[in-house]
Amino acid sequence: MLGQCMNLVSSCMYGDGDWAPSPDIPASQPIPDVILDTTTMGQEAVVVKNGMRLCGTGAARGSSPILQDKAYWEVKIQQGGIWSVGIATPSADLNKDLGLDHCSWAVTHNGIVRTKGQQEYKVSPAIEEGDVLGFSYDHVELNIFCNGKNLDTPVLGIKGTVFPVFFVDEGAILDAMFENFNHQPPTGFERIMIEKTVL
Repeated sequence: MLGQCMNLVSSCMYGDGDWAPSPDIPASQPIPDVILDTTTMGQEAVVVKNGMRLCGTGAARGSSPILQDKAYWEVKIQQGGIWSVGIATPSADLNKDLGLDHCSWAVTHNGIVRTKGQQEYKVSPAIEEGDVLGFSYDHVELNIFCNGKNLDTPVLGIKGTVFPVFFVDEGAILDAMFENFNHQPPTGFERIMIEKTVL
């Protein structure tokens, strides 16, 4: 009787039958080296999808500054609204639209490439929902691409440490891509590399 009682307790605690390993739990997608930085974003900005999608109101910058000689990244206009994308220094106000001060350089939802609040270029045809914008930066000029085509709008005069930056408002949704690009980067350009510290 004691043996039966112990078998019942054992069955209750450990189950009946053969032991089988637990089923495999699928791994989530790995988080890329560079994502949208949630520690410095605008107060009403929202970052989701493993740090790659920006919505809400405000700006977010990439988690790593552009340190290498030739960097490339992309953004997909997932949903229209008010948006701007470009590069910014660490002192840029991430609660405001981009390209309005001396700390950011950007292309906007209405196709204006602007710096210091001034229009540098007007992009034609219009940038639309679903388009993929590419950016190449070599510490001399910022070039903008739309669906793989160079828009011939080089932005010059950018100085200091800069980050890729993205701004949304009025329902806009942007998907940042720092690797696995939709379009081939220009020759010699590659994804933004993070600085590795050697101890």
